[in-house]
Amino acid sequence: MVKILVVEDDVSIHALIDEILRKERYSVLNAYSGTEALMILEKEKVELILLDLMLPGLNGEEILRKINNIPIIVISAKIALDDKVNCLLSGANDYITKPFDKQELLARIQVQLRINKPVNSELAFKSLKLLNDNHTLLIGKEKLSLTKTEYAIIKQLLLNPNQVITKSKLLDLISLDTEDCDESSLKVHISNIRKKIRKITDEEFIESVWGIGFKMYE
Repeated sequence: MVKILVVEDDVSIHALIDEILRKERYSVLNAYSGTEALMILEKEKVELILLDLMLPGLNGEEILRKINNIPIIVISAKIALDDKVNCLLSGANDYITKPFDKQELLARIQVQLRINKPVNSELAFKSLKLLNDNHTLLIGKEKLSLTKTEYAIIKQLLLNPNQVITKSKLLDLISLDTEDCDESSLKVHISNIRKKIRKITDEEFIESVWGIGFKMYE
């Protein structure tokens, strides 16, 4: 489960963000000051930080200078262009102003988690493991060979295993890896992946969310 650290001293805003993230099945760690955030990061490994700027003790700008190799989305009431530019130059990966839209926040989180996924890491979910080098999917110790499009589809589902990905969004995500897929053929590719998996196991891995898209079965 993806772990996100929320650093926000406003209790009501903090509670709102926490609720949004937990509904999307993210694991949430909470800090209400810059000092508390650093203490948590000494003990916990997180995939993303949502950071307010105006914090007690160490402020957001100071936190930015102390953190490396973790994507950070600043969520701030500061709307001046200089504030945004300074944060981005200081290490922030993205900047959202308050009040923010829930769907925009979730979309920006997904983007950062996707583009900051270690290139050489093996994507895994339950007994599935996707190998990066040769379009191979492992189920336990059994190997499945995938087409280029099938590989691109299962890769995006494994990158966001707890998220429902709409058909249009999935097509956008795989467009860099394949050019032969539209909404009609997407269903065929999903069906083919399922058929290949069923040759090895009866366990279902890809769930169709009617009228919306697809996700991994929990």
